This record gives sequence, structure tokens and C-alpha cells, in this order.
Amino acid sequence: MSKGLNRRTVLRGMLGGTAVSVALPFLDCFLNTNGTALAATGGELPVVFGSWFQNLGFNPGRWKPATLGANYQNNAEMKVLDPFRDRINVISGTKYFLDGRPLETHVSGVQIATMGSLPLGVNSDPSLDTTIADVIGNRTRFKSIEIALSGGRQSLSRRKGGAINPSEPSPAALYTRLFGPEFRDPNSAEFTPDPQVMARRSVLSAVSEERKAVMQRVGASDRARLDEYFTSLRQVEQQLDMELQKPAPMAACSIPEKIEQAEPGRNVAAVERNNQLFAGLLAHAIACGQTRVFNMNFGTQGLRTPGGVRDWHSLTHEEPIDPQLGYQKDVTWFIEFATKTFASFLTTLDSYKEGPGSVLDRTLVLWQTDHGYARTHTMDDLPILTVGSGNGRLKTGLHVVATGDPSTRVGLTVQQVMGVPLNSWGRLSNETSKPLTDIIA
Repeated sequence: MSKGLNRRTVLRGMLGGTAVSVALPFLDCFLNTNGTALAATGGELPVVFGSWFQNLGFNPGRWKPATLGANYQNNAEMKVLDPFRDRINVISGTKYFLDGRPLETHVSGVQIATMGSLPLGVNSDPSLDTTIADVIGNRTRFKSIEIALSGGRQSLSRRKGGAINPSEPSPAALYTRLFGPEFRDPNSAEFTPDPQVMARRSVLSAVSEERKAVMQRVGASDRARLDEYFTSLRQVEQQLDMELQKPAPMAACSIPEKIEQAEPGRNVAAVERNNQLFAGLLAHAIACGQTRVFNMNFGTQGLRTPGGVRDWHSLTHEEPIDPQLGYQKDVTWFIEFATKTFASFLTTLDSYKEGPGSVLDRTLVLWQTDHGYARTHTMDDLPILTVGSGNGRLKTGLHVVATGDPSTRVGLTVQQVMGVPLNSWGRLSNETSKPLTDIIA
């Protein structure tokens, strides 16, 4: 059935008299048997989704509000978020279920939070940001933007099949991607399609006949994989189609000043600086219609103070609890720094005005972490936050308790309000069909 196909097989066709080719994904048959208002239309500004993932969480007893429902008061480690309290929902009591699998510290919780499940072998479910991007991100130049705040290209965003969307660690590089030579100002009176985009747009059509032939020569599992692969290529083609059209005017769009190289780093000074740069770039990118989905990976594992001997992660294991304070003093300093950094990020989005509102007003940000208590790697009573109403799709200013329920209730809720057509999310004990109706507008 797979006769004549191997790992070097490509689909070939002709485009304007020039030979073009498209490589195939890795298939089973390659293996052995072990294997506010828009300026143009007056319509509502599009909704935006963002994720912020911070490992190592908070200290028990220092983050959860004392009261339920509306008018809660932020506890000690969330006080810095007071300016946004009426736009924040605090969800407490949920947990990550391992279903008999061994706990991979600082990994299992991340996987369940972002994908709703633990991977089975090499197969993993897509992260929720990609399912949301498939709904709201198809009409923007960048389907999503991934950022690693403290360096590296580590990303928590993955598509179906396990392909990872790599993060950008450099503000200067992100500036070039967003506002470099390929940027098209939506408010410019002139628009000339990029000839390179026009050429790339037609490649998939040029190999359509060979594509059909290959589909007939492979087994059922490979047909499914190829179908998924060609669907992703079709999505790329749709993105290119969008780039060939003059963008709709965005009244609040402005191009930021060019950013010089700022070295990524794991010290708090570099993180603080880069957070300001990244936040500003994202605010401009959203206002200019370049993306509607972003993912911020705080990258706490190696974070340290200048000259510090131990990083935040090491301190969670090695620092003794202060007998007078009742918690780890240095660890708590890092927790408060991280929350302050998040508050600064929100402030930047909120300061970019779009008419009477701001970029934050049409954004929904999901904040998650890997453990309930990093010192003992607990998987229950998890702190989860949503910030912003997403153009009024969520109620805000609430403390919701869901004791013992899977954390995926939050992920299901967020995906549904973003328009993802699903009735349940997660696997095994993490599967849920119960969104948090208390916060749905």
C-alpha cells in the first residue's frame, strides 16, 4: 500500500514554469514494524486570548481570598494585582489528576494545565491556545505569538500531533518579525502584495494531483496523519491569502520604536526589562491586527537575583521555612517579583488605548501554574486566574471555589467562551463537561 514511499519522498508540481516541491510528514509507512469598533466596518474589535504560565506558584494560605463570590479581597501574594481586582477571577480548589501515572515534577502539571491530559507515548493532545487560535487566529498575520520571558525557546504551545510552536526569547527579534520589512500598515493608503507571499501561496495547489495519489497509496493511519498535515498546510495557505489582501484599518494602530538587542537572561533585572519590551510589542501587535493569540512562558526554573547563589527553583527545595514568618522568605520574594511582573504586563496592555477602551478590555488572559505548593509538589488547590472579560464574554471580579474538581473545568470554560466548538475537554479523570457557569457572561 505504501510502495514507493520513503522518508525522502516529496510532492512535486509546476508553478509558473518552475518546479516546486512539498515534503511529507513522518508517516508510519516510513517506520519498521516497531514503530470597541473597527474603523472599516464599525463592528466590534476582535477578541484576544493570551496565556501566562508561571511555574512554582504561590504559598498556601497567602494567595487565596477569604471570601467567595464578588467583592473578594486579594490575599498577601496577590495584593500587587489590586488595580485589576474587578477584572480578575480567582479560581481555587481544583486539582491535577495523575490517574496512576508517576508524577514528573514541574512537568505533569504543565501538561494537564495546557493540554488537559498527560501524553501517551509520543502522542499528545494540542494545547488549548492552539484550539483557540484555530477559531480566532485565522485572519491575522500571525496565528499566535509565543514568548519565553527569561530566555531559551521553551514553549508550552503545541499543535495536534505534538509539533511545538517555539518561543521567541529576544524582544529585538520579535520586533523584526512583527514590524520589520514584511509588516503592512493597516492604515496606509497604499497596499502592494508581497510577490514572495504570492509565490508561496500557490505551492500547495501546484502539487494537488500528487497529493491525491499519495493519499491512495498509504494505510488508514497514514491517511489520517496526512489529512492532518495537509489541513495545517491549508491553514498556512489561508494565512497567506490574508496577507495578499489589504488589511482593514485599525484606528489605534501605531508602530513602536525599533528595539535594540536586549540580552535574554535568567536574572530578575533582565526579566523585568524584557517584560516591558515584550508587553509593549504585543500591545502594538494586537492593536495593529497582527495577532489575536499570545502565550507568555515566565520560565521561572532558573530565575535568580544578580549574584544570587541559588535560583528560585532550588530555593523551593533547599530554603528552610522561617520560624517567625511561617514561610520561605527568599522563595516568597521571587513569588512577589513574579506577580509584580505579571501586574506590569497587564498595566502595559491596559495603557494602550483603543477609543474609550484598551487592548486589555478585549483580551482574556489565563494564568496557570504547575503545582499547588512547589516545596512539596502538591497537585491540588491550584491557583488559577483569568484576567479580562474578552469583550464581555466573561463575568469578572469573582472568587470561585471548585474543590476537588479537575482544573480542566477552567480550560473548558475559556475555550468555549472563545468559540471553540467542544462540549468536553481533557482525558480520564481530567476530562470534564462542566464549564464554570458562574463566570460565563
